[in-house]
Amino acid sequence: MMPIFSLLLIVALSLLVTRAASVALEHTGLGRESARFQARSAFTGVGFTTSEAEDVVRHPVRRKIVGTLMLVGNAGLVAVVSSLLLTFLGDAGRAEVHLAALAVGLLLLWWLATSRRVDSVMCHIISWALTRFTDLDVSDYARLLHVREDYTVSQLRVGPESWLAHRSLRDCALRTEGIVVLGLECPAGSYIGAPSPNTEIQPGDTLILYGDGHHVRELEARSPDQDGDRAHAEAETRQSQRHVQECSLAGREA
Repeated sequence: MMPIFSLLLIVALSLLVTRAASVALEHTGLGRESARFQARSAFTGVGFTTSEAEDVVRHPVRRKIVGTLMLVGNAGLVAVVSSLLLTFLGDAGRAEVHLAALAVGLLLLWWLATSRRVDSVMCHIISWALTRFTDLDVSDYARLLHVREDYTVSQLRVGPESWLAHRSLRDCALRTEGIVVLGLECPAGSYIGAPSPNTEIQPGDTLILYGDGHHVRELEARSPDQDGDRAHAEAETRQSQRHVQECSLAGREA
């Protein structure tokens, strides 16, 4: 029965390692779902080629995390296969018992892996350990940016028929709509952080925006004509009313 326990221990450690890696990737600024996907991809050696994977490779800290995860994943796979062989070839007469014990153990680990309460506790512990024992920047960007309720950080690619195209940030006046431009990525790959109001938006640019997710989606679909200007004015009015309401709830003057 020892090989079964060894196998379950290896699986448990694998889940813990991938969870720790995903939390570490989150703290480098990667989104939660993206961080988990990249951690699992690296650990299993699947190696999906996506724009997110390219972001990981270009980032030195993320690259180090994923590289370590690949080495650990390969070692874990060999150990799992060895444990299975020892279990079912060494004692073929009790294969049913071994399978039942393995199934119960895997179900228990699956429950632990999908439990939100366990996930929250593990994330807190891993974040503390990263702060205590590493020099990794573990700032909670979601909390700092107040990414909750309707607020989110998102990307918007400017098309040739977009309302934003060929306008400066000053002319767009997105701040009055409650949308803050954090950065601008040009088609050639260069990046402008905290762009000035005089920065002109060109087709093909990708804007990094912070604001109400519904407003960002509306902005993406806005047409470059009078209807678009009218939608901008309506968005300004809604944001003004929302600002007054939020300040009132917070006990601040608008």
